[in-house]
Amino acid sequence: MGKKETILEFMKDTSYVPMKLKEMTQVLMVPKEEQEELRDILNELESEYKIRKNRKNKYIIMDDKYIEGTFRAHEKGFGFIDITQDEHIHISSENTNDALNGDVVLVKILDENVKQKSKEGKIVKIIKRDIEKIVGTFQDSKNFGFVVPDDKRIVTDIFISKKNFLGAKNKQKVVVKITKYPQKGKNAEGKIVEVIGDIDEAGVDMECLIKEYGLPYEFSKDVIEEAKNIKEEVEKKDIPNRVDLRNETIFTIDGEDAKDLDDAVCVKKLPNGNYKLGVHIADVSYYVKENSKIDKEALNRGTSIYMLDRVIPMLPKNLSNGICSLNAKKDSFTLSVEMEIDENGNVISSEIFKAVINVTERMTYTNVNKILENSDKKITKKYEKYIEEFKIMADLAHILEDRRKLQGSLDLDIPESKITLDENGRAVDVGKYELTFANTLIEQFMLTANETIAEKFYWLEAPFIYRVHEVPNMEKVVELNKFLYNFGYKIKGSKDNIHPMAFSKILEDIKGKEEEMVISTLILRTLKVATYQSQNKGHFGISSKYYCHFTSPIRRYPDLFIHRMISKYLDKKYDIEEEFKEKYKQLATKVAEQSSDREKIAQKVERDSQDLKKAEYMQNKIGEVYDGIISSVTAFGIFVELENTVEGLIRFENLGENEYFIYDDEHKHLISNKTSKIYKLGDKIKIRVIEANKETRKVAFERVIQD
Repeated sequence: MGKKETILEFMKDTSYVPMKLKEMTQVLMVPKEEQEELRDILNELESEYKIRKNRKNKYIIMDDKYIEGTFRAHEKGFGFIDITQDEHIHISSENTNDALNGDVVLVKILDENVKQKSKEGKIVKIIKRDIEKIVGTFQDSKNFGFVVPDDKRIVTDIFISKKNFLGAKNKQKVVVKITKYPQKGKNAEGKIVEVIGDIDEAGVDMECLIKEYGLPYEFSKDVIEEAKNIKEEVEKKDIPNRVDLRNETIFTIDGEDAKDLDDAVCVKKLPNGNYKLGVHIADVSYYVKENSKIDKEALNRGTSIYMLDRVIPMLPKNLSNGICSLNAKKDSFTLSVEMEIDENGNVISSEIFKAVINVTERMTYTNVNKILENSDKKITKKYEKYIEEFKIMADLAHILEDRRKLQGSLDLDIPESKITLDENGRAVDVGKYELTFANTLIEQFMLTANETIAEKFYWLEAPFIYRVHEVPNMEKVVELNKFLYNFGYKIKGSKDNIHPMAFSKILEDIKGKEEEMVISTLILRTLKVATYQSQNKGHFGISSKYYCHFTSPIRRYPDLFIHRMISKYLDKKYDIEEEFKEKYKQLATKVAEQSSDREKIAQKVERDSQDLKKAEYMQNKIGEVYDGIISSVTAFGIFVELENTVEGLIRFENLGENEYFIYDDEHKHLISNKTSKIYKLGDKIKIRVIEANKETRKVAFERVIQD
């Protein structure tokens, strides 16, 4: 035990009484030459918020009324500190102590509501500022100016003195560096370090998002140089060390615009009636060596980010679209798993190996679906000699899908948005992205491969990263049941015994019904967020005991980490030393945390880019009338989703004339005092578009009152 731990144990002892430094040196009999070291240790413990001084300047242990955490601000001024996924500390606007979104803070617990399991807190100290630069709109007032942040969770405008304008013009988008943080109600101060351009200038909106989130948009010269040194063709000398599958009929099946092709598949019907499914994944770990400059940058990024008109890739383009991509008619190195699957969809045997393949055809979801439906004679003719292969694939995919349904896998059929942009990047259409059975086919094959890999390496007790989706919090399930009661449904289960099937049955019952979208969305909000973890805890959403992400190493770092582990085990014929296991188990935990954090950011950016473009599209629809469905009810209004996936808010003043509304928190619906009309989730409603703002990424509606 070190000196720091010894002092902590001494102070935690029940016999300890608060002491000053001098008293502590006497009680501990610290020699004079070591007293300065004791002072340093106490200062260090104080800076770590493990101890503090009381009003009499005596040292005491920090009690559990103080918690360190990250402040999550709301645009209305209040905020939260997350303790767990389901437990938070609420910070009122009066108790933020000028903290900004993302700041690491020390919070004092003021009140605990045992009944609601909520806490009220006050920020007493800002430990570390998170934001250094802010993206916003410059407002010129001649002798001085302000920058209004794009991120509305930052509730302070930034004061800019005349000398720090950097030539910015009124209403231009800029990047400002904070030189003085807000204090005691005073605005933050800063200087403009970059002028991005006018908001309506092509590409400026997406550039603002990139700057706002501090995304690493370009690769450094060192990373690019290292990538250039990687050969564009496979190393022929390494082919004999791999299983040669270049004569096999193997397909990639992706979207039309996809350029980073991670996965290829091959399915055969065996003489015994079973199926052999081959899933071949780009062997990125062969090219991206651990601790190389490319690898460090890939870990820093964690994932590729897709922003409608651009991609911020995890790997340099000559890798992601080149040698690492499974491009047709070219030799490619893969990590492959072949599985024998019976007529009930059970994997009865599997083999993992390194391979070299040559993709037969680069197929698209659209064309495969046309072949399966025999809906396009030209396409069917073009791929005539492969029709039997696609039919066998479809048969297996149906079997796997049926098996998942029996297990209780959740089929959350929530439509994705398809946003069409013109050559200048402006949104010209918004609608639903139509999924076909070809999408489902590949999804089923990838799920099966991921499960097979995860189960094998779980039992090997290997260092690993799992895709974890934990059981939902029972309190949230109780809240969900309050909504479901209105529709005649109920999630059955208890705190210690809740099964995905309880959710799956309801999702099956609502298929094709008017309430399908609303209930699916509610269930999604009830479920926990999936994360990467080094410990296997199962995946609730797909009702699986073992699950990982193995199939996309070009665009996800956890997959790349898993590939390295698999490669090591294959090279060593599964005879792995304990020292290796211990080292990489610790690394797996760090990589999982980093990857989960980066994934959250990527999801926010992708969602914001869609919201921005939806608002831009709706700017030309002001005054138009649409039919919608109530997707959320709040204490300040209702959210309505349109058929094209655009969601907007109807505030109380735009919901009815000369009436006010009572918000029923228990049932989460509104009641009109004038007509007693109830507004609840799933209700149809006719709306008119009254506002669309691409800068705030929000759309506003009003109710159309019908005679």
